[in-house]
Amino acid sequence: EVRLVESGGGLVQPGGSTRLACAASGFIFDDWAIGWFRQAPGKERERVSCISESDGNTYYAESVKGRFTISIDNAKNTAFLQMDRLKPEDTAVYYCAAEMACSDSHYLGYYGKEYWGKGTLVTVPS
Repeated sequence: EVRLVESGGGLVQPGGSTRLACAASGFIFDDWAIGWFRQAPGKERERVSCISESDGNTYYAESVKGRFTISIDNAKNTAFLQMDRLKPEDTAVYYCAAEMACSDSHYLGYYGKEYWGKGTLVTVPS
């Protein structure tokens, strides 16, 4: 069974940086990707970024492009989301999820199932 554990986040001042990590385990197939999503209070969950483990293909939402950087440590099956120049509108619970491929689509799951981490809160005060 796929398991995802996020770490990082917390309170960050505007303009500051933080890094989220998503430790993944339990993948049966070689092709997988990690997506980062976020949900702000009163808003729907949105895709922030994703990365494909096999070819390193990445995607960024327009709202974070140029400020966030996604990477993956294949040896440790861990994905990272480096978040720089943070803004109050970045405040949200951030979730990582297992995917079959990295794209700009809504979450499609991993081989017929949904796998999400429990989420980690990032707060950027105004």
